[in-house]
Amino acid sequence: MEYELVIGLEIHVELSTKTKIYCRCSTTFGGRANTNVCPVCLALPGALPVLNREVVNFGIKSGLALNCSINDYCHMDRKNYFYPDITKNYQITQFPLPLCKDGFIDMDVDGEKKRIRIERVHIEEDTGKALHTNDKTLMDFNRCGVPLIEIVTEPDLRSKKEAILFLERIKSILIAIGVSECKMEEGQLRCDLNTSVRKKGEEKLGVRCELKNMSSFKAIEKAIDFEFERQVKAIENGEKLIQETRRWDEKNLVSISMREKQSANDYRYYPEGDLGGLKVSDEWVESIRKTIPELPHERIERFVRDYKIPEYDAEVLNLSKTMADFFEETAKISKDPKSSSNWLMGDISRLLNEEAIKIDEIKFSPSSLAELIVLINEGVISNAIGKTVLEEMFRTGNEPKKIVEEKGLRQNSDEEEIKKIAIKILKENNKIVLDYKAGKVKIIGFAVGLVMKETKGKANPQIVNKIVINLLNSGNYYI
Repeated sequence: MEYELVIGLEIHVELSTKTKIYCRCSTTFGGRANTNVCPVCLALPGALPVLNREVVNFGIKSGLALNCSINDYCHMDRKNYFYPDITKNYQITQFPLPLCKDGFIDMDVDGEKKRIRIERVHIEEDTGKALHTNDKTLMDFNRCGVPLIEIVTEPDLRSKKEAILFLERIKSILIAIGVSECKMEEGQLRCDLNTSVRKKGEEKLGVRCELKNMSSFKAIEKAIDFEFERQVKAIENGEKLIQETRRWDEKNLVSISMREKQSANDYRYYPEGDLGGLKVSDEWVESIRKTIPELPHERIERFVRDYKIPEYDAEVLNLSKTMADFFEETAKISKDPKSSSNWLMGDISRLLNEEAIKIDEIKFSPSSLAELIVLINEGVISNAIGKTVLEEMFRTGNEPKKIVEEKGLRQNSDEEEIKKIAIKILKENNKIVLDYKAGKVKIIGFAVGLVMKETKGKANPQIVNKIVINLLNSGNYYI
């Protein structure tokens, strides 16, 4: 019997506002426990929340970037539950009337277009953090009240590959529009993973299991594999699956049951009486829409279309907006997109990794890289010398023309001079001639290499190659 995996995601994203959603406390990460708190965060008697307008702006911006429609009226709700991570015993969130609804993301999966529907994007507050020891639990409320958006998908994903592609797309979009840095190591992007299985061909969904607070893509992949096998095995053994919430044990690579999954009724949602309803005008939405930049996947498509570079190159360059900007400016000035891409993905990326710095910390500009590419394309220097020049640019920030002149690196294109050197090499290496006559044409590369070495890499390699071949074919040399 073949089974199909069905996946839905609930993605929690911390917004990059300076203050919390209902008070003026700082959202800075890493502070000493319980220092970024106030009576509102701690729900002390008489303290009332005030909604941060920037949180709403970021929520609308996220919804628009995810192709959602924006509700012209929404309100905040109380989600009631008893747990020490929130002192009110309820979370202020949104339930029946979210800020954004009915969105989607289109993805390429193995060459096929697939649309993943987004049910809703709503704003809410984060909770505190529980620190469990052997004999007690300590609470840090610094994170309590930090603003979040929650992105809820329909159960449209069918594999771990699709889930990770979708999460990567969401992450790249939110970073690009500036609403979150999505640092998973700081808890800025977390995911509740909903999985079920059903027999292939069936329409009815299976019993849903929720895995809470997945905080890395690798863990999500492992958890999906484990849950698929666990649920299939249970079905085949005649066990009854229950709708439950589980947690992921990263050490033992298993999921562990926590409790039966609660329904919306269990949380007793009702409107937050301390905050009024929120009217969102068309003018407000359109003013935010104008601030949304070109999104990474849109830029990838444009790079492939306009600059004629491979899709792989475009994807790598767009892993960082700064890298993509650097490429585009270089390509426009040099009129050579492929060389621009090659230098950035090759030698420049290597040097960045070796020095452990980012592209925006580099000492030279896109116009300098473009100048280097032009020098190579015009035959002023060879590609090999170009690598030497680039390393000097990287170290000092000097312009390529200045480096070439000061270090005497201009390429030698004097055919008579190169011919004399090639004849000398052939005279000193009789075996090259004998091997070539024996049909070993690959020996040409070896001969060219010796000439280049003799000229310290300054000879024009195309001219060297032409002269060596002509000499070997004509016999116009002396042994």
